Amino acid sequence: MPLLKIPRLILASASPRRANLLSQIGLKFEIYPSDISEITPNHNTSPELVTQTLALQKAQSVAKHHTEGLIIGADTLVSLEDELLGKPMNTKHAQEMLTRLSGTCHKVVTGVALIDAKVNKEKTLAETTQVYFRKLCLAEIVAYIETGEPADKAGAYGIQGRGAAFVKRIEGCYFNVVGLPLASLVQELMDFEHDAAT
Repeated sequence: MPLLKIPRLILASASPRRANLLSQIGLKFEIYPSDISEITPNHNTSPELVTQTLALQKAQSVAKHHTEGLIIGADTLVSLEDELLGKPMNTKHAQEMLTRLSGTCHKVVTGVALIDAKVNKEKTLAETTQVYFRKLCLAEIVAYIETGEPADKAGAYGIQGRGAAFVKRIEGCYFNVVGLPLASLVQELMDFEHDAAT
């Protein structure tokens, strides 16, 4: 990967998974969580539009507190038969989600927003990964929920954790399911870096 020379990179998220992904590819960044509430959106809107909109709102809420720096906002949703699934509200909701995802193919969509706070330049993108679940039994769904892992994750599972045991295969970017489409994000960061240098 090319060495990115971005003077100040700010992650507008408290997600440890997104922070780990940025660290994994060697990026140095600051964390300033946004104050935007994550509300399950209207089902009539495309997941690509919803996630980009929410990601931009998160980035904008942080950008207004800074006069310089490149802010990254992100939002991830699961889409099953055109219904959007965010984070579960409680254990019953998590069980309902996982029961519905059992034996299906669903989409995981992550929207990303970038804002250059100095010149107020904005860019958004969305990436989609198809995820295929094997058939799950009730006992393993309940046992998984009892680990606490589903609580803060869209669709009530984490592919990077114990939820990996549910996934038969994926089509698309694995890191997108975790929370950031790294290859696409780096390409956009390179474009921002190039524009800043010219």
